[in-house]
Amino acid sequence: MRATVQILKTVSSKLHNNNWTIDRTSCGSAQWNRTLLGIDKIQSNVTCDCTFVSGTVCHVNSFKLKGFNLTGVLPSEFRNLTHLREIDLTRNYLNGSIPASLAELPNLQTLSLIANRLTGSIPREFGSIATLESLTLEDNLLGGSLHPDLGNLRSLKRLLLSANNFTGTIPHTFGNLKNLTDFRIDGSELSGKIPSFIGNWTNIERLDFQGTSMEGPIPANISLLKKLEELRISDLNGSGSTFPDLQDMNNLTVLILRNCSMTGTIPGSIGDMASLNTLDLSFNKFTGQINGSLESLAKLRFMFLNNNLLTGEVPGWILNSKNKLDLSYNNFTGSTQLGCQQLSVNYISWCLNKDLVCSRKPEYHSLFINCGGNSMTVDGNEYEDDTTSGGAAEFVSLSERWGYSSTGTYMNNDKANYKAENSFGLKVTGEGIYQTARLAPQSLKYYALCMRAGSYRVKLHFAEIMYSNDSTFSSLGRRIFYISIQGNVVKKDFNIMEEAGGVGRGIAKEFDSISVSGNGTTAVPDRGVYGPLISAITVTPNFKVDTSEGLSVGAIIGIVAASCVLAALVVLALWRKGYLGGKDHEDKDLRALDLQTGYFSLRQIKNATNNFDPANKIGEGGFGPVYKVFKLIIYLGYVLTTCSTVDAAETGHPHLVRLYGCCIDGNQLLLVYEYLENNSLAWALFGRDEHQIELDWKTRKKILLDSTCKFVPLHGELLLAYVLQEQGNLLELVDPRLGSNYSEEEARRMLNLALLCTNPSPSLRPSMSAAVKMMEGQIPVQAPVVKRGTMNEEARFKAFELLSQDSQTRVSSISQTSSQVQKSISMDGPWMDSEISTQSMDGEGKLMKSRTRDC
Repeated sequence: MRATVQILKTVSSKLHNNNWTIDRTSCGSAQWNRTLLGIDKIQSNVTCDCTFVSGTVCHVNSFKLKGFNLTGVLPSEFRNLTHLREIDLTRNYLNGSIPASLAELPNLQTLSLIANRLTGSIPREFGSIATLESLTLEDNLLGGSLHPDLGNLRSLKRLLLSANNFTGTIPHTFGNLKNLTDFRIDGSELSGKIPSFIGNWTNIERLDFQGTSMEGPIPANISLLKKLEELRISDLNGSGSTFPDLQDMNNLTVLILRNCSMTGTIPGSIGDMASLNTLDLSFNKFTGQINGSLESLAKLRFMFLNNNLLTGEVPGWILNSKNKLDLSYNNFTGSTQLGCQQLSVNYISWCLNKDLVCSRKPEYHSLFINCGGNSMTVDGNEYEDDTTSGGAAEFVSLSERWGYSSTGTYMNNDKANYKAENSFGLKVTGEGIYQTARLAPQSLKYYALCMRAGSYRVKLHFAEIMYSNDSTFSSLGRRIFYISIQGNVVKKDFNIMEEAGGVGRGIAKEFDSISVSGNGTTAVPDRGVYGPLISAITVTPNFKVDTSEGLSVGAIIGIVAASCVLAALVVLALWRKGYLGGKDHEDKDLRALDLQTGYFSLRQIKNATNNFDPANKIGEGGFGPVYKVFKLIIYLGYVLTTCSTVDAAETGHPHLVRLYGCCIDGNQLLLVYEYLENNSLAWALFGRDEHQIELDWKTRKKILLDSTCKFVPLHGELLLAYVLQEQGNLLELVDPRLGSNYSEEEARRMLNLALLCTNPSPSLRPSMSAAVKMMEGQIPVQAPVVKRGTMNEEARFKAFELLSQDSQTRVSSISQTSSQVQKSISMDGPWMDSEISTQSMDGEGKLMKSRTRDC
């Protein structure tokens, strides 16, 4: 007994539990066994079995400390409590790794460590705990792969691993876990296909595969899981698939197959699932009409069929339903007598086309919304209130200026709020608009209505106010979501706390040109505190707003008439000067060249770029702005000459972007190039973190070797030319077959120019225009000066710096010394070059030259 007391003191100390007095009489004391708030969120319970040695010896068989925000580590001394059957340290602030020594507990049945800060991987030794029935590790920072030995846990019934950082695939040995009733891996980085061995889990009641990196299709033998009550699968990668065979799975209460790339029609067998409470088939590609069998689902409360390709009329039983149903963004036809703001049914896409059209000419040029809060004035702008409660499938528009729709229901918490307030009393930085927010579990969209035509600047305001700012489990939540504007994703995996530098800090993201979706933790600080969240929206024009009263009808007629006369005079003058029709000759000349490229009309390019929408602009090229069109790039600028276009079209090389064609309609001169979606090698290796590609050492070594081989001609084969040039015998390079039948002056000019163009330093080579002038004799050719046997890096970098000062291209230059090394290079714009120069030193600091293979 004395040993047990000492073990408990050590365990309590390592957990940083300072609230206990531990002695021989502690078993069964009120101090050890209490539940606060009337629920088990905060619970202390240590159970002892005192039946040993005629009631004189007690052993601890259950250890619970839930919700006490303990800041210590998980003690390895638990292994000495050999009669321990349960360890529950849910909702604390424990850090460190999980001790492998816990596997030495011969009677352990339950291990619950939900909502802590634990790192590392699940010890492989856990695979030997033959008695383990429940392993719940949700909402931690665990990572690594799942060890195959965990498949030896034949008694395991619950395995909850959601909201961690596990990678790799699910081991095939998990097919041996035939007693599983609950398996969850939501929000992890696990990949690979959903394994077919899940068909072995015939006792499974709940199966969650949401927000992973896994691939479809869903295996056919899922139909064997007849006891399944809750099935949640979302965000599958891979090609499309059809609806899985779920016939006779009549125990289902929750069926979520969201964003799984499913095609075909919605099967009528769903109507036989009499217990179904929640149905979510959103963000797929289902076609056809809504199956009439769904009407028989008497217990259905939530149905999400939004973002599919469904057609036909919306059935009357849906429009008259009092359940929460979302049918938005489909292709429904027909008419309805119901208003757009029927709170139970969200069919916003229909409303935007019908009821919400502006009653007059669009007049608004700005918009300010305080999401989830009351109206207030900030920086002279009146932010409108947004205080409606929200819901699982709701569209609200309190004025003709804007509206919002929210979609989704929170797991295991139907009563969660769709508005957020500063419930932890945070000292929120920024304006008052950051004190409240609106959120939704699946999708939150805001719509600006009756806005004038033009380009707008959108500023989205965020502040994380639903997590605490202290050393408690309430601070451990993670909220991650996407942000898109007009269907284009502008922020992926957006984390408010990371962007703002903590909770309670306001931050604004500005975009020139709201629909949101997400993942993260699902049970911190409570279930239902997750999903996309936004504090305020600011929309301002990128154009000058005309606030004048307007002109009279007579003035307008006079201006129009005068404009027509002026336009006619201008056209006549241009025709007489010969400017009109000139492009026809260029068009004929270009077509006569029989290029192996395409010819594009201006109308085609306008359609492809959405009339040169700024949203499609990705940067500036050498001759003008660059627009993205699926897999094409369009350069707006000047076609220099017909010869230049021909040369570019006929050039084919694996390291050069391909010219697809051109357009010379009207006064527009456009080139259409191949688009390198992953940008250049330098962009992938040294660009910003979000653009870099993770490469193993083998791949990086191959890149270095291949790049080095490209310099061999500059340092090897050209060596003879440099020697002859220094000796004044450069003409020995002339082909002897010419004899003396050539001009020595012209030959010397061309050879010197060739040496200039192959200078080891790219920055010292002449431009193409300068090379042409040298060949034509307009400017003299200066003999190149190249010092053999030295690495004149200082000169190279000095020339590089001079070049960067004169160029309009954004360039980053780096000076590197032996004591300071810049780890990476990043630039805001696309990389224009991918040259890398490296040196290595031996132990004495001497320059070493090595060659690992022939090129």
